[in-house]
Amino acid sequence: MKHLKVADLMTDEVVSVAPGTAFKDVAKLLAQYDISGVPVLDDEDRVVGVVSQTDLLARTVPGPHRPEQGATATHPPTAGDVMSVPAVSVHAEETVADAARLMTRRSIERLPVVDVEDRLVGIVTRRDLLRMFLRPDSEIRRRVTDEVLTEVLGVPAGDVDVHVVDGIVTLDGLVERRSQLPALLSLVEQLDGVVAVASRVTARTDDAETTHADHARHAMPW
Repeated sequence: MKHLKVADLMTDEVVSVAPGTAFKDVAKLLAQYDISGVPVLDDEDRVVGVVSQTDLLARTVPGPHRPEQGATATHPPTAGDVMSVPAVSVHAEETVADAARLMTRRSIERLPVVDVEDRLVGIVTRRDLLRMFLRPDSEIRRRVTDEVLTEVLGVPAGDVDVHVVDGIVTLDGLVERRSQLPALLSLVEQLDGVVAVASRVTARTDDAETTHADHARHAMPW
């Protein structure tokens, strides 16, 4: 079955900076485009770090000691001075679910998207990921019917009725074997855009005992 890829949701027009970009210019870009961070790129468009609002604010917090009188000012800070490294990024061919888990685990709002050579190709945000839950109910129903029931499980057309309302899938009908029921539920739950699944599907035959007996027989020493 096909899963939604990061490339399907990402924005390919990305605001980025170089390591030498001045601190104030980075701050202006974040304000101008109303974004929470920007990737920092080297001369070959590889992501070497990320500058976020948090990074900028941390730089502006006064230190515990004031500079001594007569001390000379250091050079103005740049993106390379304040960026977070290594950059947390995601590949364009990874699934949306993987990107969502990574964002949640790292508590970040934006992920640079890179190609196989780690060159920047786009950006994906939490808002972008939410779009996968806006998939039309008709598309979800088609995928459940065509991909899960027909292609994967081999269930004859019409044996299971599929109803989808606001991403909630309701299944009602019969499959041939009881062992197909857990697979059906798991596969439908994994589809992009599915919020919940209610299954009233039953099986014509109970092959659970036969399956357990076969496993036990193969496990017996001879």
